[in-house]
Amino acid sequence: MKISDYIEQSFANLWRKKLRTFLTTFGVVIGIGALVSMISFGKGVQKNITDQFKEMELFNYISVSASSSSRGNHHDPDEQPSAEDEYLAPQSIGVSEPNILDDTFIRKVTQLKGVESAFPEVRFPAMIRFKGKEEFTFIQVLPAYICQSELMKLRAGESYTSDDANSIIISDSMLRRMRIKNHQDVIGQEVELSTLTLNFNFLNLANIASLTVGRSDPNSRSVNKLPFASKKYTFTIVGVAERMGFGGAIPLRSDVYIPPGPSQRMEKLSLTSIWDFFQSPGRIKGYSSVSVRVSSAKYIEPVKKQIQSWGFKTFVLLDQLEEMKKAFIIMDMFLFAVGMIAIVVASLGIINTMVMSILERYKEIGIAKAVGASDRDVKKIFFFESGMIGFLGGVFGLILGWVVSMIINLIVNSIASRQGVPYVNYFSFPWGLCLGAVVFSIFVSLAAGIYPTMRAARVDPVVALRHD
Repeated sequence: MKISDYIEQSFANLWRKKLRTFLTTFGVVIGIGALVSMISFGKGVQKNITDQFKEMELFNYISVSASSSSRGNHHDPDEQPSAEDEYLAPQSIGVSEPNILDDTFIRKVTQLKGVESAFPEVRFPAMIRFKGKEEFTFIQVLPAYICQSELMKLRAGESYTSDDANSIIISDSMLRRMRIKNHQDVIGQEVELSTLTLNFNFLNLANIASLTVGRSDPNSRSVNKLPFASKKYTFTIVGVAERMGFGGAIPLRSDVYIPPGPSQRMEKLSLTSIWDFFQSPGRIKGYSSVSVRVSSAKYIEPVKKQIQSWGFKTFVLLDQLEEMKKAFIIMDMFLFAVGMIAIVVASLGIINTMVMSILERYKEIGIAKAVGASDRDVKKIFFFESGMIGFLGGVFGLILGWVVSMIINLIVNSIASRQGVPYVNYFSFPWGLCLGAVVFSIFVSLAAGIYPTMRAARVDPVVALRHD
């Protein structure tokens, strides 16, 4: 017999019992549909994260920070330098002090091959007041060219074009916290920022003693009884940015952004690191961290090693990609295991259907073997039948999984859109997944048909012909 003959006969045999064939195939459809939906969700999460990182070129960034020991230690000039101190000496990299992230370091690192730019990550606490509402947040200082790049996605307005502009960009999440829904309405309006500064008038023995005993002198002439003072500044909102959230861009970590020029003129208290409280008065204070952008991912490793040889710590998102892949594999395995529960149930249905088919066609099998059909021919007939169930279940299961996934994706996005969250495709159906689903369904059906097929091949034609 030809393969086409086996397929035609399989269809004819399955068509005899339409309801039973439909129910068995539908069980496979549900199993494959559930498996496809779960795996496509895992693939969709992976694709969204990796595509977003690649689109924003986040794999091209190196976050550089000084070690805590270098930020907190102040070397005695009479102390003999150790071998490590000599290795990390200022003259080796041309900076003013060892392990200090200052402007000299930024100029030096931008001279490395493959480095496009470097800028400090400056953040400070402030109270933002807008339309009679107040919110505490961290202000981040960003150069204009960073705001104009693909890293920042604007929902309304535009980015500031100058580092000296008295402009501010606010995130949509901050506006939601202030219960402001229309982003376009805030463009061009003024907002007030209140920063914290140290009140040195407070730092005298009388005030410290009054706090120690829990009381203060009402006749004291101190200007301010608090250790902190507040300074107010007015900015103009020029843009509304999308809050990146988890997995967002490395340089963008706040809800409010201002240019470097106004930041330098502001009196503020930077609390980005606890070591900021322990800086020596005469010591040059460096930045907490610096973001270094390279032109291509191939320069990440050499630039990172060079920076580390200078005594700085580095963080590269590309190094975390392997860990992310391991997490994705674990998630895929978990989703696959859950989907396999439905597949196992469907395979039991296939076994039951095939066994019932053998019992109903017992005499037919005996006649076929009596006229010359071999055990191999009988096995092929039932293998094709079980494989046909798997093929139909795989195709329609793939369609069912796609339809259910699209419905879920539509419902989730409609709910998220009310919160201002942009449309996201949470499911992904690559060709490998679609083809693999059908092949896997056929394989499972063939595996489920092994026992019924072996049982059919063992039928004795003499006994079968006597069977009523």
